[in-house]
Amino acid sequence: MHTTQRQFSRALAAGALSVALLSAGSAGAFGTEAKPAPSPTMSAKPHPKPSPTTMASISIKASTASVKAGDSVTFTGRTSGLKVGWPLVLQHQKGGKWIPLKATAKVKNGSSYSLTGKLNNPGSEHLRVAAVGKKVYSPTVTVNVG
Repeated sequence: MHTTQRQFSRALAAGALSVALLSAGSAGAFGTEAKPAPSPTMSAKPHPKPSPTTMASISIKASTASVKAGDSVTFTGRTSGLKVGWPLVLQHQKGGKWIPLKATAKVKNGSSYSLTGKLNNPGSEHLRVAAVGKKVYSPTVTVNVG
């Protein structure tokens, strides 16, 4: 009977150890105190929010509001948050999509740009300037082509 009681005690101890490992982790099973996790406000530093100066932008102004088909329009403006030499492209909206035209420029010293685009399609052209490789666009301008 003594052996059966010993086997029972070992089985009970093994069961208790398994429960301890599953519920408290190995640190609790070996008798060491589990330390509470540090609170996020004590140890984690908040991520800095991007400042408005780091946000890139492009302004735009058309040299005229209406032209004859085949005439050119010059678009000028300033950029913010784009390096000097950054490539820009003129885009027009067609079928709900923005299509690049063959008018390109680069950001100049002083963050300005100037590009000229030839408009061939009669009707209202919705145009914008985009920074190549970035999701930065000017507001849309409309030029009537007759």
